[in-house]
Amino acid sequence: MTTSVQVSDGNPLRASAPMTAPATLRGVSALRLSVMTDETTSPERQRAANHISAQALGIDLGDREAVDLGISASKTTPFERPELGSWLRRPDEFDALCFWRFDRAIRCMDDMHELAKWARKHRKMIVFAEGPGGRLVLDFRNPLDPMAQLMVTLFAFAAQMEAQAIRERVISAQSAMRVMHLRWRGSRPPYGYMPAPLEGGGWTLVQDPEAVRVIERIIKDLMDGKTSAAIATSLNEEGIPSPRDHWSLKKGRSTGGKTGGKPGETVVRERFAWRHNAIKELLMSERMLGWKVTGGNPVRDNDGSPVMATAEPILTRAEFDTICTLFAERSVDNKGHRDRVDTVTFLLRVIHCAGCGQRMYLHRPNSKKSTNKTEGYKCGSYTRGYPCSGRATIKREWADEYVEREFLRAVGSLRLTERKFIPGYDPQPEIDATAAEYQAHLESEGTQTNPVTRGIWEKRRDALDKRITELMSREKTEARTEVTVLDRTFADEWYATDTAGKRELLLVAGARLDVRQAKQGKTLKLDESRVSFSFNEQFFAEAADVLRDLAADLGV
Repeated sequence: MTTSVQVSDGNPLRASAPMTAPATLRGVSALRLSVMTDETTSPERQRAANHISAQALGIDLGDREAVDLGISASKTTPFERPELGSWLRRPDEFDALCFWRFDRAIRCMDDMHELAKWARKHRKMIVFAEGPGGRLVLDFRNPLDPMAQLMVTLFAFAAQMEAQAIRERVISAQSAMRVMHLRWRGSRPPYGYMPAPLEGGGWTLVQDPEAVRVIERIIKDLMDGKTSAAIATSLNEEGIPSPRDHWSLKKGRSTGGKTGGKPGETVVRERFAWRHNAIKELLMSERMLGWKVTGGNPVRDNDGSPVMATAEPILTRAEFDTICTLFAERSVDNKGHRDRVDTVTFLLRVIHCAGCGQRMYLHRPNSKKSTNKTEGYKCGSYTRGYPCSGRATIKREWADEYVEREFLRAVGSLRLTERKFIPGYDPQPEIDATAAEYQAHLESEGTQTNPVTRGIWEKRRDALDKRITELMSREKTEARTEVTVLDRTFADEWYATDTAGKRELLLVAGARLDVRQAKQGKTLKLDESRVSFSFNEQFFAEAADVLRDLAADLGV
């Protein structure tokens, strides 16, 4: 038995040629939602409308369904959506596609053209359950019928115009909200913040406790001397989500996604990693001050003051300037002085060759033909291009044991101290940044062609001038460091930490081991006359001398 499907409501553009078809067509119900909280276009409403239309047209949907939630039709084609795209790649498994409305399928004419071309190639029917004129059926099972293609073009044009109108309204609304203090326009917030309801309506930003703890840790590591590359490696090893993955997890989505590769290539990653440049960009952005930023520049109000996105900035101005200064100092002439991330080499940056003063590096024999399997530290002068008349080598075991013994004997009984850096405040960096904005604004003088734009230009000029004057009235305060003595000793900390932690203790104390060239002949133990252990930090050097004299007086 066969049936004939024909829709006619008096509109000649809505009629498609009768098509003889099996009594029951296999259909796929396609659901799409851009904003997951939109109740007016909920999946339940779309699903119900699709089933009603399918039943009226003799289409069996069964359990065939493509559900793409949180997916924008303006940003993805039907073929790029996870579930719908999967069905489109298996055309033999169904005969018809059912959408609630036209905009659930596409938002531009190019996408509709590709979908119609696919439907014509595979002889499919496309059904839109609701619309301005009621149900719409586009039957591409007859490739000679031009009416379906004409209707596709007309409706796709209308959908694209609607999408453009929506985009313009959104841009206009976002531009208005951009200059509103404490008002957040939406989308993914800067790392360290999260949206919260604003009294009186709308949204603002507040601190995200989880992300702020990570930021505080990063800053502490930077102040302790770690490089941003080493910090990024540590964060990745511990599985701490990157800013992009952190937001995905907070929204209940999976980590990773698409990212750029080679030209024309799209790479999909399971998770995104921390990168040293991302850490620098994160901490040097005025978003840490709670400012709104667009196009890399602060958003300013009519008085020239930065527009605040939150009442809870993560950093004060003084803290922000301190971090920016730290990055600036490290970026100057640092080639060849970056420390590799090494969690195995105990004496990295501690052990030096007495012959040339350069660092020594751990050497691990890996040749199967080599008879010497002993690990040792060797002078790195050859690899670094320095001449050395007395290149030193020493067994790793001997050097490690000697340094541990001497370090604990010298300062093991000292109590640990905690240094808290209290940043000062210098208005000069913000003065310079605002002055640069002022200079750039002055360069556009004379381009205004009417009194209205001239007035806007003058208002902006006066606001920046006022802001610079206000900043110049602020006093500069110097930074300081507060030191607190803890109950734990260096020995307590030494035995409680791992190799990397012990090396960090040595570096904090400025520990240094100088090794001279060994004498001729085979030795079975360390000749301590060719090693010298000392402290570069004055406090530890003086403390070691005091403890050594005290031990001598006590006969210890």
